Amino acid sequence: MAEIRRDKRVPRGSSRQDPTHPLLSRRRFLARTLAAGFALAVRPIAASTIRTGTAGLREGEVSFSSGGTRIPAYRALPEGAGPFPVVLLVHEIFGLHEYVRDVARRLAREGYYALAPDLFARQGDPRRLASIPEIVEKIVRRVPDAQVLSDLDAAVAWLDGLPEARTASLGITGFCWGGRIVWLYAAHSERLDAGVAWYGRLVGEPSDTTPKHPVDVVGALRAPVLGLYGGKDPGIPLETVDRMREELRKFAKPSEIVVYPEAPHGFHADYRPSYRKEAAEDGWRKMLDWFRKHGVG
Repeated sequence: MAEIRRDKRVPRGSSRQDPTHPLLSRRRFLARTLAAGFALAVRPIAASTIRTGTAGLREGEVSFSSGGTRIPAYRALPEGAGPFPVVLLVHEIFGLHEYVRDVARRLAREGYYALAPDLFARQGDPRRLASIPEIVEKIVRRVPDAQVLSDLDAAVAWLDGLPEARTASLGITGFCWGGRIVWLYAAHSERLDAGVAWYGRLVGEPSDTTPKHPVDVVGALRAPVLGLYGGKDPGIPLETVDRMREELRKFAKPSEIVVYPEAPHGFHADYRPSYRKEAAEDGWRKMLDWFRKHGVG
């Protein structure tokens, strides 16, 4: 099985997270602590950070194979046999850090099997880099869209083999970099039922790693997408949002875009100063309604 298992040499009642334990060196302890936390580039962490408990949930690290590579992931689901509808969760440029894990637990509390793959696993760990430009240059720009879509397909194939996952009811959501991927995956996957994209970039210049952007694939959308955007997001000008809406109308796609006029980029990211509670909570409700409306629930 892919799940991390308890070391039989650890006495009951003791913790492998304890740095004084003889089976766990301080170096390994610090490495794990960093890996489970937030990206260096976004510290200090805001006081508004939401922390969702694990009571009543099954959660932890797993992995699956994609193209001969083991892809780490974090999963959270309700206790019980299930099966539970599945939501793929796509991280921001900051990687699979604690905010993404917490969002997975929030989805699990809504009755979903949430799986968040580390889609930067081959290129590096942005949580160890101290600036956004460094993350973009050293990792994000080196991640091919084709690789990401293939890894998401592999995640679904892995979930197919789990009795607790109901992949016949499949959704995807993502933030920032992950929001862009939601649009692309909705044009790629034949199995997806619905997607929700949080402030994902819609237009851009083609490159070897990113040959197309969401506005270029509207005609190919196979699943309806709800886009959630901020009216004061300098990285995603409203004219690009309007252009995307026009493309959706032209191709008569059953997707929608909601703009929160006073919200900046990252308005759902409760661990950053960009967090806007009212927009974040309203977007969350709209996301859940969208999933249920389109058979993910």
